[in-house]
Amino acid sequence: MKKLIIAAACCLPLAAGAQKAPQLGKTSIDKVVKAMTLEEKASLLIGTGMAGMSGNSAVVGATQDLVPGAAGTSRPVERLGIPAIVLADGPAGLRIQPIRKDDPNTYYCTAFPVATLLGSTWNTELVTNVGKAMGNEVREYGADVLLAPALNIHRNPLCGRNFEYYSEDPLLTGKITAAMVNGIQSNGVGTSIKHFAANNQETNRTANDAIISQRALREIYLKGFEITVKESQPWTVMSSYNFLNGTYTSESRDLLTTILREEWGFKGLVMTDWFGGKSVPAQVHAGNDLMMPGIPTQTEAIIQAVKDGTLSEADVDICVKRMLELIVASPRFQKYAFSNKPDLKAHAEVTRSSASEGMVLLKNNANALPLAASIKSVAAFGITSYEFIAGGTGSGDVNRAYTISLTDGLNNAGYKLNTEVSAWYTQYIAAEKEKNKPDPNNPFAAFMNKKRIEEIVPCPDFLTKQAKASDAAILTIGRSSGEFTDRHVEGDFKLTPEELSLMANVCKAFHAEGKKVIVILNIGGVIETSMWKELPDAILLAWQAGQEGGNTVADILKGQVNPSGKLPMTFPVSYMDAASSKNFPYDYVLDQKSLFANFMGGKEKKNEVRNVDYTAYEEGIFVGYRFFDTFGKQVSYPFGYGLSYTKFDYSNPSVKETKDGYQVAVTVKNTGSVAGKEVVQLYASAPTTSLVKPEKELKAFVKTKQLQPGESQTLSLTIKKGDLASFSEARSAWIADAGTYQLKLAASSRDVRQTLEVSLPAEVLVEKVHDVLRPAKPIAEIKPAK
Repeated sequence: MKKLIIAAACCLPLAAGAQKAPQLGKTSIDKVVKAMTLEEKASLLIGTGMAGMSGNSAVVGATQDLVPGAAGTSRPVERLGIPAIVLADGPAGLRIQPIRKDDPNTYYCTAFPVATLLGSTWNTELVTNVGKAMGNEVREYGADVLLAPALNIHRNPLCGRNFEYYSEDPLLTGKITAAMVNGIQSNGVGTSIKHFAANNQETNRTANDAIISQRALREIYLKGFEITVKESQPWTVMSSYNFLNGTYTSESRDLLTTILREEWGFKGLVMTDWFGGKSVPAQVHAGNDLMMPGIPTQTEAIIQAVKDGTLSEADVDICVKRMLELIVASPRFQKYAFSNKPDLKAHAEVTRSSASEGMVLLKNNANALPLAASIKSVAAFGITSYEFIAGGTGSGDVNRAYTISLTDGLNNAGYKLNTEVSAWYTQYIAAEKEKNKPDPNNPFAAFMNKKRIEEIVPCPDFLTKQAKASDAAILTIGRSSGEFTDRHVEGDFKLTPEELSLMANVCKAFHAEGKKVIVILNIGGVIETSMWKELPDAILLAWQAGQEGGNTVADILKGQVNPSGKLPMTFPVSYMDAASSKNFPYDYVLDQKSLFANFMGGKEKKNEVRNVDYTAYEEGIFVGYRFFDTFGKQVSYPFGYGLSYTKFDYSNPSVKETKDGYQVAVTVKNTGSVAGKEVVQLYASAPTTSLVKPEKELKAFVKTKQLQPGESQTLSLTIKKGDLASFSEARSAWIADAGTYQLKLAASSRDVRQTLEVSLPAEVLVEKVHDVLRPAKPIAEIKPAK
């Protein structure tokens, strides 16, 4: 059947007369749609597939004729002047093939900081600038749409792709994502915000049914997408793999048409995640316009469904029109002469400087940092000091030219490394790499998590000797994760016994000599810290900072940069403290066969294994700090927390009512001795009503400029009355209750500096919405004690 369809399409120019066919761009899109055959329409909605089934191409896709290594392309219709466009991966930078056959040139891309680090900057202007650099590489390498940014909520600390996402809070997520989209799209290329929606675990991701209340969906899991759509108008949205309340998201008209388009006003295109969903006719009817990467049987399914009357050709035409609108906007259609030579050197500087604002200083006893001028010689411990992790694995990885390790960065900053320690680690790492070479017969080997080299603990005499010979110790803890699997508690969230022993022994040896120990966390997601955080003198959360990571860390250690990052999520005392943990597959392990199946879509919905086949979001709206602060749970580090090398004072708070909300002002003064930046967080605490509400919720934030010692800046934060609303399931509406609201100006969710009050004399019905996406059965959500 497929060969006959393709042959017929090829003969169309001869039968109809190619010179008489309307051409895209020279006539209206409506006329082009009208001139298309059903076969042409169906083929336009299905990608061109993936080249080969070996090596990376089995997973990443290959578009060898256009941009080698890109994730996929659309299908051209030459008769009507419709070209193919290129879609490429890229949450942390463009992902394409760096080496091409019979080509001496290289096509490396910049590995920018991971999303979690950018979320930790709380700086929308900075993120926009990162987006501008990233989008420039997309344009100059000939791609049209970047499959990024990703903005799912950090529902649970163990989600394998949390490093690709920004925060546990939907407001911070939405604002940072919108800034990134605006930056990327300023280059005239598109973005695809993903994964819409509720893709909050990787375990069984193509068949898991996320069962979520309407309120939790609206307030937590959809809000970031809503903010992004309204503030940046991304060209495309990518539907997620999972079911949502019983229906695949790519087949949910309630999600993709009713909410996304009718309620939010989204004008762009929706595409599937690769192999996502099952029924193509259902996807087209739902408003999922493009099926990627594309399988020939999907084209046939559309044609057959129209012919047998189970799918309206009008639905097909709507998707085709949106597809043509995307193509017309693309650089390829505009015949942009891409250079293949973006300014990688300039973008490396963007990476280095932006990463410094997202690194979070968690601890700094007795001003251990920045390192004193007297410190010249440093002993670097921990495997990851030498094997620095630039980013996560899978589609969030970037084929970069280099990665600056921590030891590289220390050398570049002028520190002398303890050569005995360095040689000891270098030899061990080389031997372990030789022993653990990836299996060439495993198509996932280069795409998934590489096996972590186990930490080793030097003998006490060796440590005592190095403590005498060095001025300070730096110990790096590393973690990586990626697609397909979620993280685990033992040896991942928790430190391994070897890591704990190394930490204790290094601290003991160096402290005995009166010398400092600095811990660097080169991680992509939350780990346990309460068990060991009292041991070192300082802890710097460096995240995964991209290819310049080691230089950025050295800039902070030396004091050339004052860290100003704040946590975009909560660090719990223990894993099970997180409200979602009992409803997360923290103890589930996929075998190799299931791992491959986890990549391919089109599964039947099952309700057999809890947290695998289905996941009940019984924590409701109580995600992250909303849970910990409302229920009075002790945390290791609260949401919004982050230290500085200086101190800041908050004064002169004021609030003024405006036409549709409130204008809040506060003066921030640098009361310390070095220049720095501060993030002011504005939370609201709502009056008590019949609707259960969190103790506080983030409603606005702003970052100061670089304040010199003694310098002040008056900041302004805006809240609309609608921002005070909660979602009422009974009324299918956003409602701001009457009563007194406390507005809390804070340095973290648990460090409130100033409090103001505003009152609503009467209830405000902010917006009435559709009663959709209701779970089949009510969810037994947790509630705080009154």
